[in-house]
Amino acid sequence: MKTSKAEILHEYGPFPGVEQVNGVSFDGDNVWIATGEALSALSPADGTMRRTIAVAAHAGTAFDGRHLFQIAEDTIQKIEPETGRVIATIPAPAGGAVSGLAWAEGDLWVGEYRARKIHRVDPDTGTILRTIESNRMVTGVTWVDGELWHGTTDDEESGLLRLDPATGDVVETVEMPTGAVVSGLESDGGDRFFCGGGKSGKLRVVRRPARD
Repeated sequence: MKTSKAEILHEYGPFPGVEQVNGVSFDGDNVWIATGEALSALSPADGTMRRTIAVAAHAGTAFDGRHLFQIAEDTIQKIEPETGRVIATIPAPAGGAVSGLAWAEGDLWVGEYRARKIHRVDPDTGTILRTIESNRMVTGVTWVDGELWHGTTDDEESGLLRLDPATGDVVETVEMPTGAVVSGLESDGGDRFFCGGGKSGKLRVVRRPARD
């Protein structure tokens, strides 16, 4: 297994009025952070807050190319970014004991953090289509170039793990500095990961390790 130390490129925040970052997504222009009762769009260049949507935002966030998806307790909301309107909802797996959220291959991927699982979920019905098991708590999920990554924070040790999507085996670990929790994870589609910083109220940008 490949292991490395996280290279933190930038650290933004804490932001005014933001006590905790619960989820992170990227729409190609904005980094969205879920902060409890709102979703805020930030500039990935300098962390400037561009706009805020008043919507329940308790855990993971995802973007399908047109809509945002946001975990709110035991529900996943489908949101129009332009208006902030919730246009549909589906039940979250495990009665809402979930964390990370990602969009890939036409479906949602939802982390069930204490059970150490990632569920592939039908975005229209909430039906669980497949489950991948990890060996660490799941606090954020993202896909990039066919690679499945998840964030973890467990006993003050945090990091980013790349899993074999077929088996759930950990094939790569990126270790975060002590105290730098991961409470949401998203790729920019290239060489950067955006990582929520939990109760620090921060967003960290971490370099994605070079591919072999």
